[in-house]
Amino acid sequence: MGVKRIYVKKREGFDGEAKELLSDLRENLRISTLKNVIILNRYDIEGIEQEILEKAKNTIFSEPPVDECYEEQYPFSEKDFIFGIEFLPGQFDQRANALEECIQILAGGNRPTAKTAKIYILQGELEPQEIEKIKKYMINQVDSRECTLEKPENLQQKMEIPEEVAVVKGFIEMTKEDSEKFYQKYGFAMDFADLQFCQKYFKEVEKRDPTITEMKMIDTYWSDHCRHTTFLTKLEVLEIKWDLLQEVYQGYLKARDVVYENKKAKDICFMDLATIAAKELKKAGYMKELDESEEINACSIKAEILVDGKPEEYLIMFKNETHNHPTEIEPFGGAATCLGGAIRDPLSGRVYVYQAMRVTGCGDPRKTVEETLPNKLPQRKLTNEAARGYSSYGNQIGLATGQVTEIYHEGYVAKRMEIGALVGAAPKENVVRKRPIPGDLVILLGGKTGRDGCGGATGSSKAHTSESLTTCGAEVQKGNAPEERKVQRLFRNPEVTKIIKRCNDFGAGGVSVAIGELADGLVINLDKVPKKYEGLDGTELAISESQERMAVVVDKQDAESLIAFAEKENLEATIVAEVVEEPRVKMYWRGNLIVDIAREFLDTNGDVKSASVIVNKPEEEKSYFTPKKVEDIKTEWEKRIQDLNCCSQKGLVERFDSSIGANTVVMPFGGKYQLTPAQGMVARIPTLKGYTDSGTIMTYGYNPYLASWSPFHGAIYAIIESVSKYVALRRRL
Repeated sequence: MGVKRIYVKKREGFDGEAKELLSDLRENLRISTLKNVIILNRYDIEGIEQEILEKAKNTIFSEPPVDECYEEQYPFSEKDFIFGIEFLPGQFDQRANALEECIQILAGGNRPTAKTAKIYILQGELEPQEIEKIKKYMINQVDSRECTLEKPENLQQKMEIPEEVAVVKGFIEMTKEDSEKFYQKYGFAMDFADLQFCQKYFKEVEKRDPTITEMKMIDTYWSDHCRHTTFLTKLEVLEIKWDLLQEVYQGYLKARDVVYENKKAKDICFMDLATIAAKELKKAGYMKELDESEEINACSIKAEILVDGKPEEYLIMFKNETHNHPTEIEPFGGAATCLGGAIRDPLSGRVYVYQAMRVTGCGDPRKTVEETLPNKLPQRKLTNEAARGYSSYGNQIGLATGQVTEIYHEGYVAKRMEIGALVGAAPKENVVRKRPIPGDLVILLGGKTGRDGCGGATGSSKAHTSESLTTCGAEVQKGNAPEERKVQRLFRNPEVTKIIKRCNDFGAGGVSVAIGELADGLVINLDKVPKKYEGLDGTELAISESQERMAVVVDKQDAESLIAFAEKENLEATIVAEVVEEPRVKMYWRGNLIVDIAREFLDTNGDVKSASVIVNKPEEEKSYFTPKKVEDIKTEWEKRIQDLNCCSQKGLVERFDSSIGANTVVMPFGGKYQLTPAQGMVARIPTLKGYTDSGTIMTYGYNPYLASWSPFHGAIYAIIESVSKYVALRRRL
């Protein structure tokens, strides 16, 4: 059948993307000689009959009212400059994936193979240096490359057969100098002290050299992303030279005495500082609505709401996630998976996520390319692509985004801030939490494994340099919203959730963490893990992450039932592991044992980190607590209203659908002219049974930080009231 090629172009009047790009290139790159831009979506497809192609041209490839479709050839002009962009090999291409699925449904046979690219036609008297400038601006080396314009003979990628997982020979006998070379070679996220800690363990306990998979797995487990190394670092407070903070610190020490009852307590660390107030409230008998379990997926509270006039107990979960590093290097994918990654945590808690909030921080997007820091993407590209990625994922999965705010400040030039926060809910009776026992099976649900997602946890835990833009491509996942939506639908079925003992999402660390954290003793078969393509080695299968996959523990007798339920949602479900008595994590690949590590060792979190602290009083002019006197109100007012943050953000907000699900109470803009931005988001709690008579949840979004969740019908109110009493009682800052 050979490879068939289709070009699709938007008709005049519907070519908004091309017109926007033309404006961007002329204004941002200052290329006045560029007269017009034409964008073609190019599709190469193999394994399809001509008869099916004819049916698909005007139903799948294009929409006749708005598109022009060309088979095999497009009337290119020799006067124009033409180039194309495609994803790097191994990167997930959602457009190609959807095309393959649609053709398979239409043909009713085997799934074809597809590749896509975008072809750009530049018209005008362009100089060679201007063309190169345009290419550099449009091609992000992290995930894309320039493609050939020739049609390939076939679309089969040549995949080399991966070698066996290597043992790090001589690891336990390495000198310090050799260890440092090894450390630099593999770019570990753990620090050198952790590496030495590993050497000692394998030498004294395991009495063998580790495999490279074991080292990568440990690196993932002990990354700052997974184990919050920074927040758990032991702090030795040497001196506090600021009276205000000294008073707060003394209050913290008194709270520790109350919470830990003067017994040996946790080390003083940022994590303890952040959580001590909640612990003291709980100790005092407040926060009774807080939901607690061994399975920690998201912040969860219990609330009683009225469903069809009858009280019913619900779990309400809150989650926020930052994707600053991924969005900085690949804005579309980074922002899309910021939302997808935030969803997967409460979703793994078997609740339905129904409303989201997006708060972001960016440099001035009006700055030109010439004003961009070396080896960085322009702020304009960052903010536009990130908004497109987040909204694309949210709109596809069907999640209302009730609050969207972007803050513009020079502090975000070096590293963008990308935050997704959301709310989910489910009837409490539908969420079953049991401790796994030997004999239980672990089922992998959802998407397949690929290289896009290898090193996400460790990558976001490293310090980054000017080289990051060209070396961190695989660390940014490619989101597949329709696949995660299938998991959402599956988990809304109480027949499914009631047979799940425990669940973990495939966030940071992939199989090694998602499955590795489900029970103390596990035997995992990596050969059973579904793959996007051949050629992945054991290490890649062990650490690749994505938000479209879940690991669930079920009783052996319930495994077939869960797989059958998954098939009804067109979800892959595969038994990949078994819970065992011995407290070790073991992974097999090609029949070989490539990971065999004691749970006790993994749980140490590596070498103990400590730091000494001296707190100086901030300079008066830099203190947020010192009121600044305004000499000239008119001048100050004019200065403020000229600030980019005073501009209307309606254009940005309208990229996001705030009405999905019919639960939104307060729309993003209100007032007589529908132009006044809302200061928070409000939504009703969705139910499976009927109308919710009560149970409205309000969420506030303050700049530049997310504020606390505000009161709704009893449960949240009790917590807020408790906090108020606590603050009044303690008389703290």
